[in-house]
Amino acid sequence: MNNIFSDSTQIGIAATFSDLVQTNFKGEMNALCWHRNLDGDFNEIVAKLSLQENITEVYPEDLIALQLSEKGNIARDIILNDLQLLTDFGASPSLNLLKCYERDDEFDFISTDVYSFHVDRSPIATDTFLCTYHGAASDIISNSQAEQKILIPEIRAKLKELHDGPAEEFEDFLKENYFDLHYQVNANAKPINLGVGHLWRLAVDHPKQEVLPCIHRAPVENEGEYRLLLIC
Repeated sequence: MNNIFSDSTQIGIAATFSDLVQTNFKGEMNALCWHRNLDGDFNEIVAKLSLQENITEVYPEDLIALQLSEKGNIARDIILNDLQLLTDFGASPSLNLLKCYERDDEFDFISTDVYSFHVDRSPIATDTFLCTYHGAASDIISNSQAEQKILIPEIRAKLKELHDGPAEEFEDFLKENYFDLHYQVNANAKPINLGVGHLWRLAVDHPKQEVLPCIHRAPVENEGEYRLLLIC
């Protein structure tokens, strides 16, 4: 399949949902994309939903209750089908209408919010699924183009000052505060935007994972525009 992701050794392309969930990550490939050009008016759905605070979870019954045009109905059916596919697979998908995520600005040398390039961690074998139906889309970066922030000497030194405890507990401190999940991209790095409408599966850091976890970040939202995001 020819698309903008085909040239990346980090990304595998799936033609169907079955391919998406059954293809194994290997080598440098730690992201899989079910590449789709979706029909339907997702903007209409966003316009008719109500935002509560900065993030609102949207349930199937909320979608079903909307009075939509033909194009809006097509978009709704796509979302409901994606939710059902993931649920049947055993995942727990969530559909979010969001204005923005909470920012972590406690320290000026490291951030642990989702706008920072990071990986996901799980104690069990699982993956992260996401699809942006409307609004700005997330980015990923290859592992060779980024460095774990806790390995950068000046950041590590400041974290040791912050820890102010026994040296043998420092690594646990980094994990407990999620500092070890965050990455700094190289100066010449080229992030890949995940685009709108594609369903993605990203590798997570867990004990049985055979590839490096996928480094990704949430986008800075477009001014005056809400995102509609499926994630699990």
